[in-house]
Parts: sequence; C-alpha cells; structure tokens
Amino acid sequence: MATIDLKKTQIMGYPLHPGKGTLVSTTGGVRIHTRLKSQVSLIIGGGRSGKSSYSQDYALNICEGTESRAYIATAEPIDEEMKQRIAAHQQDRGERFITIEENLDLAKAIRDLPPSVEVCVVDCLTVWLGNLLHHYGIPSKRFVQMDALYEVLRNPPCEILLVTNETGLGLIPADAESRSFRDLAGWMNQDIAQIAQNVILLVAGLPLALKGKVL
Repeated sequence: MATIDLKKTQIMGYPLHPGKGTLVSTTGGVRIHTRLKSQVSLIIGGGRSGKSSYSQDYALNICEGTESRAYIATAEPIDEEMKQRIAAHQQDRGERFITIEENLDLAKAIRDLPPSVEVCVVDCLTVWLGNLLHHYGIPSKRFVQMDALYEVLRNPPCEILLVTNETGLGLIPADAESRSFRDLAGWMNQDIAQIAQNVILLVAGLPLALKGKVL
C-alpha cells in the first residue's frame, strides 16, 4: 500500500493544496480520503445522548497522533459534581488529545490552536454559555463572546466539532434566569446551525443528519 501525504506534495516548488488529506492506493483500486476544506459540525442532543463519545470517536478516526487533535474543555470545577464530571472526561480522553481548558474566551482558544491540529472538539457550548451567564449576568441581547465565536467559525483554522445540548424540548423553566438561559441556548444553536456545514442530532447514541451528512 502506498500513501501520499498531500500536505507535503508540491508542484513547481509550491504546495499542491494548503489543506489536509491523504491519498491511499490499494491493489483493488484507488481510494481517496481528503479533508482539503475545514468544516464545522454541530453535534446536538439531550443529556447522555452520546454527543461527546460520537465527537471523540470521529476525531480519533480521521487523523493520527495526539498533536493532530485538540479538545477544548469549557467546564469549570465549581462544585463536587462538576469536578467528578471533568475527571471522568479527562480519563476518557487520556493522552489522545491536546487538551485546552477555556471557560470564557472560546473564540481565542480556537484561533490559537497549534498549527499541527487538524480537528478540534469543543465540549461543550451549553456549559460555556452557562459560564458566561455566571460571570456576566443576563445580557441585553447576547454576549459579545458569542459573536466572536461565530466570526472564527466562518473561517475555522481546522475541522471543528461543537458539542451542544438541545434545551428546548422539556418543560418551560419556572424562573426567569433559567428561561433566559434556555432562550440564549436556543438562539445560539440556531446561529451556529446556520454557519455549520453539518448539524447532527444524537438520540440514544444514534446520529441523524439534520443538515449536511453524518460524519
């Protein structure tokens, strides 16, 4: 089997394409596997629907080496339950990802990813939004950090998988702050779904493409 790394291929001294990809030839024919264009995928679903596992498995399957994968973790260890959740996620990832802890400035964390990173999992947007509410209170419209995130997603430095929760399918929250959080989360998901090439709903561990394709 012969493998050609397109990232190193040149014509007349210039790269064939600045993107990422490999061409694999076999005796039975030629199979081309390329990722020449960075894409954004929104992975949405309810609690324990399999969103994180789905995103991690995809990242592990499409590239090799820890330096090629990043994981931006947004959770803050504010109580014992969250500390346990964070520890469980850290144990599950192991040493297979470059892990970046960022609870507020998500756009900067994505922009500053190392050049070696080919795919980045952001887990999760819902927790990140809760962090913004906790630190800054209810905004008049939306947080400036949300607009900054949308901007970087329009021209991402690598393939991005954004994990988020669908919060609008249950009962209407009883208090105003919770209702504001639900509304902001719903609007955020809609905004990012417009930007993303793929929107994938996870139900009981099963992916359903709402936009684009299942990864």
